[in-house]
Amino acid sequence: MKNTIRQLLTVLCFFGYSCLLSAQDSGQYLLQLGQKDSLYSKVLKETRTIYIQLPDSYDAKSEQKYPVAYILDGELLLPVVHLVQSFYSGGFMPEMILVGIVNDQNRTRDLTPSKTALSTTDSEGEAETFLLFIQQELIPFIDKKYPTTSYRTLIGHSYAGLFAIYTLLHHPELFANYIAIDPSLDWDGQKLLKEAKSILSKKDYRKKSLYMSLSGQLHPQKPEITIDNVLSDSSDFTLFARSNVLFSNLVKESKSNGLAFEWEFYKDDLHGTIPLPSILDGLRTTFQWFQMEQTEKFNNFETPAAELEKLITYRAKKLESHFGYQVAPYPEELLNVLGYMSLDMEQTDKAQLFFELCIEYYPESVNVYDSMADFYEAQQQYQKALKYAKKADEMSPNETRKERIKDLQSKK
Repeated sequence: MKNTIRQLLTVLCFFGYSCLLSAQDSGQYLLQLGQKDSLYSKVLKETRTIYIQLPDSYDAKSEQKYPVAYILDGELLLPVVHLVQSFYSGGFMPEMILVGIVNDQNRTRDLTPSKTALSTTDSEGEAETFLLFIQQELIPFIDKKYPTTSYRTLIGHSYAGLFAIYTLLHHPELFANYIAIDPSLDWDGQKLLKEAKSILSKKDYRKKSLYMSLSGQLHPQKPEITIDNVLSDSSDFTLFARSNVLFSNLVKESKSNGLAFEWEFYKDDLHGTIPLPSILDGLRTTFQWFQMEQTEKFNNFETPAAELEKLITYRAKKLESHFGYQVAPYPEELLNVLGYMSLDMEQTDKAQLFFELCIEYYPESVNVYDSMADFYEAQQQYQKALKYAKKADEMSPNETRKERIKDLQSKK
């Protein structure tokens, strides 16, 4: 019974959050994040620095592939995204490869979509060129070097938030999700806002999402300006906030385009503090559909196997619908624990279901065949147990498995 309770607690942990158990060995430091990498851009005619954070479950020998989150100002924001990812990847959002794009040089040039009337240099308005770098060079570079899927998320703050919305409007096919944190939509006389009026009503944004936030300092001198009356103020002081609110209203008026949209006002945060809560809420909102459903059914020993199978099938189809490709509905470790827990409770139909699903969704894992051998051995079906024990030994031979095969052969 103690083993069963321990296994149940493990299941609950999976359904809640994933703990920070696999931090890299960092010597005298608590945590190291982001492996530095770079590539030369022919488009930009310069070398660009990026930081890569691989998922905790990453195994170079595995064929598993991951969605990718591209994080502008990655030298600052990648640690925040990783922190959220670490706590919420256990059933709340998928594990992702994080790509932090460094924007500490030529930031205004790369992230703004137009040159203002007073501009006399190339120090602004090159967003389309920077986007060409991302599309033609960075994404192919990442896809070739790392185990990625085509499901991507773009995250940006301030000018980078403006860039994210520019990408959504003009090149929506590049990313599935856009998180625009306090975006500078006041840029160049609200030029992008004006463009959006015709674009949002015409384009098809089904299976695309936008999360947008606004910080609380609406007017630097007049605290009486609130979210309820900011649109009635016509001063330059509120242009930033008004642009944000007007864009959000415009998106809401264009519901027929299919864009999944959420907007959040953080009245207690400033422009410099809003990235942290926005990344947390933005990722949770963006991947709300990923959350595991009816977890109480799995934790209840009375739930029939057929009902559990139906829930698992539903989740598999739901994930495939969002990602655009097949993906395992639950982590291998969770299915495996549920299998052994059911075996301990002598619920053999459930145990068999979970172990068979492990093989179906993780056919290249040696562990799933060892587990199925355990199941059949517990049922004294030694011939079937031998079949799976041999399969495991073929994939990863060792003395322990060979001894087990001999033992099972003697029991046939």
